[in-house]
Amino acid sequence: MGFLTFIIKRFIRLIATVLIISTIIFFVIRVIPGDPALVIAGVDASQQEIESVRAKLGTDRSLGVQYAEWIKNIVHFDFGDSLISGEPVRDLIFERFPLTLTLAVLGIILGILIAIPLGVLSAVKRWSFWDYMGMVFSQIGMAVPSFWLAILLLLIFAVKFPIFPLFGVGSFKHLVLPALSLGFARAAVILRLTRASMVEEMSKEYVITARAKGLTETMVKYKHALRNALIPVVTITGIQFGYMLGGAIIIEQVFSLPGLGRLFLYGIYQRDFTMIQGSVVFIAVVFSLVNFLVDVLYSVINPKIRIS
Repeated sequence: MGFLTFIIKRFIRLIATVLIISTIIFFVIRVIPGDPALVIAGVDASQQEIESVRAKLGTDRSLGVQYAEWIKNIVHFDFGDSLISGEPVRDLIFERFPLTLTLAVLGIILGILIAIPLGVLSAVKRWSFWDYMGMVFSQIGMAVPSFWLAILLLLIFAVKFPIFPLFGVGSFKHLVLPALSLGFARAAVILRLTRASMVEEMSKEYVITARAKGLTETMVKYKHALRNALIPVVTITGIQFGYMLGGAIIIEQVFSLPGLGRLFLYGIYQRDFTMIQGSVVFIAVVFSLVNFLVDVLYSVINPKIRIS
């Protein structure tokens, strides 16, 4: 399979994924809570007020017409207007998304800087102090909830020892604790995979052959084995980054950060259905785009993927 064909197929899969998610959120919003107009207007609203809300939402038309218009708007990246503020949802999302993206990038960078060196060290020094430390770290990271770690970090480094700001945004220091809270669990996942992948590569025949040729252990481990071991790590890191974009909701709430996650949460609290729809679809698009880029990078590192 050629590289261009591989890219086209992955891109078609991206479009299909976004279309399916858009369809699901469209019907979920209109079926699960019942009539959205009744939910928004309230139980004491008059029929005229309910009809006015239906006209604003567009739910006074047939479901097929609503769905066709929804898909057409999604293609143009038009999510409608917020029911609360009246502003375009797209503009609100684009205003908040840079902070969430920055937080996710910092979180994944911290995760990589912790996980990959410790994972490699755990693999090349199996059953040593470093290996046990890596396993303990990964167990703690998988078990500790991000919101609990965020609160703990706030109590220690913002209240007990006021090194970092308590809430809000304005400088890089405001993002350190949120990024650490978000990246800690991701680091545990990447560390475990890095160690397992590195141990597997160290047992393969090409490593034995490299040693037989007289190459130094440093060359064998860090040039040959590590290069191949990092291939699956690239995939899982991209997936974890996508999760971080959606998983920043609670962290942004804990640290009072005006990001996309907090905007989505407010949309739920205020029953702003157009905001909920737009936020879910936007996160789905970003997540799918990240996975698409990871697939492309993966195929560049390992061309066998294109063939399979």
